[in-house]
Amino acid sequence: EDLAAFVALHGAALRASRVPTQYWESLSRKLRGEIFDAGDYFGIMQVEEVDEEEEVDEEMEEQFKKKANPGNGPCFKVIVTNENGLQASNPNSVFLIDHAWTYRAEHARHQLRHVPGLLHRMANLMGIPFHGEVPDEGSIEQVLQEMWKYSQTYQLSQGTAEEKVPVWYIMDEFGSRIQHSDQPSFAAAPLFYMPQQIAYTVLWPLRDLETGDEVTRDYAYGETDRLIRKCVLLPWVPTEVLDVSCFTPEPPDEHYQAILAENKEKLPVAINPPVYAKDKVFKVFTDIQQVLNNLTHPRFVFTDNEGEADILYNFSHFKDYRKLSEERPEVMVNQFPCENLLTVKDCLASIARRAGGPDGPRWLPRTFNLQTELPQFVSCFQQRDRRGEDNHWICKPWNLARSLDTHITNNLNSIIRHRESSPKVVCKYIEEPVLFEREDVGPVKFDVRYVVLLRSARPLRLYSYDVFWLRFSNRAFSLDDLDDYEKHFTVMNYAPGVTLKQVHCEDFIPLFEKQYPEYPWTTVQASIFKAFAELFQAATSKPAPLGICDYPSSRAIYAIDLMLKWDTSRDGKRIMQPQILEVNFNPDCDRACKYHPTFFNDVFSTLFLDETDNCHVTRIV
Repeated sequence: EDLAAFVALHGAALRASRVPTQYWESLSRKLRGEIFDAGDYFGIMQVEEVDEEEEVDEEMEEQFKKKANPGNGPCFKVIVTNENGLQASNPNSVFLIDHAWTYRAEHARHQLRHVPGLLHRMANLMGIPFHGEVPDEGSIEQVLQEMWKYSQTYQLSQGTAEEKVPVWYIMDEFGSRIQHSDQPSFAAAPLFYMPQQIAYTVLWPLRDLETGDEVTRDYAYGETDRLIRKCVLLPWVPTEVLDVSCFTPEPPDEHYQAILAENKEKLPVAINPPVYAKDKVFKVFTDIQQVLNNLTHPRFVFTDNEGEADILYNFSHFKDYRKLSEERPEVMVNQFPCENLLTVKDCLASIARRAGGPDGPRWLPRTFNLQTELPQFVSCFQQRDRRGEDNHWICKPWNLARSLDTHITNNLNSIIRHRESSPKVVCKYIEEPVLFEREDVGPVKFDVRYVVLLRSARPLRLYSYDVFWLRFSNRAFSLDDLDDYEKHFTVMNYAPGVTLKQVHCEDFIPLFEKQYPEYPWTTVQASIFKAFAELFQAATSKPAPLGICDYPSSRAIYAIDLMLKWDTSRDGKRIMQPQILEVNFNPDCDRACKYHPTFFNDVFSTLFLDETDNCHVTRIV
């Protein structure tokens, strides 16, 4: 019964980690009884550094290189000490490793400062000299740099977006001293033990071992491509990949076909654009409260019956366009097939290359997909490093909002390891943003949100709402304290107890022009709209699934977040260059409705009636 209950809870995780079933019963027993019996079978050995004057043959030299400890201190390895060795067929040959530190990346510095004994233990484990009683910033910084050689990660599959943010952990002294090998003798995987709500690492042998044999594991487990393995192992085996080109061409057509299949989206059949009576009143089916509360235009009425609706205005992603196009081609929908090419960060970077060559257009920060373009990124980082150029980057999940699991760093090891936690892109961090002088704090970062309305993909018809929204950092900008959220991020409305600075766009423009008299906002906005036009032209330039599908009954609104950075034009002038950060599907329009009660009337009138007179919109394309 105990085993059946254990398997019901943990079977899927154990299978995913490829823990052989022969160990499950023993593992269940050890977890229940908290039995840590690795000490009965293994020992930690310190390997002395060999004095350079001593004669050492080349083979020994190679062995020492391979055994290089992750940290700076003495070199350790774990060996089998049990006099009978260890048999892989023995169902008890499975071991629990405790975790010395579990953290989320954004909390690491705070915990090292404030959790008693943590800094001391981590410094010790990593071979960093730390003799004081009080945590000092120098030692904390060293641990934060070195910890990426020791950290492992897992993610909870259930819970809120915040609870699903990857968790990092460092195994205890025993687990952390198991070295890497391309031919490992053991495998290890984290397991979240439900009854105790605690994670452990499970260790099991891949073959029989004799007394004195070394315990090793593959730090790049599952990676077979030689070049990618080389990049993944870089934190432990420093190497250069400068011979790899940084060039990142647009992915092949199959890449987009695979995305379509994964999204389970069914493309529509070709239809003729529907024609509606000039005075038709449209029935709207929606599950979006902001629309229900604020759409008051006389040509639209709400219905609870999806089957009789003329317009489907859904919050969640619509999938079966084929059925809709075959059965109800005249029904309009607030989404475009394949619009995820804009709204998912790795796809956005891919399609943007159509507008700007291998480095991407000037309006998008240089972006690499860490899953598919890791060697190109590592080469780019190392080349920039060699040229003495700024090397601050921002790691973002493909598909999370609100800056969750987003990290700014100039530590290559950190970026390489973040690839393991969830699919990510890495973008060049804007090291010279245009700042806004806040009287209370000084010059801060800000970003701008525009709401754009896509009326049609082919021909391309794109509008911008005439009001834009601003978000500000709360601390003066400088290129340090990279984990200081209020200095480097602008999304403050989800952080508890954090000040939210609000400035209406009508008040912002004169303040901005006073700070930058040579840069009238009309000129800045013209360059922003030019970037939007180029983005949507790129996104609609190829047929679906390589581009946004030109389904005549589709309409959509998106929110585009951008910053301005200082750049130099081709004729040597200092310019403000828009940088598109992301495109959001079905954005939160709460502020829009609050301050502009006609917002949804304007949106619906533009998208569904083709009437823009008296609407607060500007045609971009």
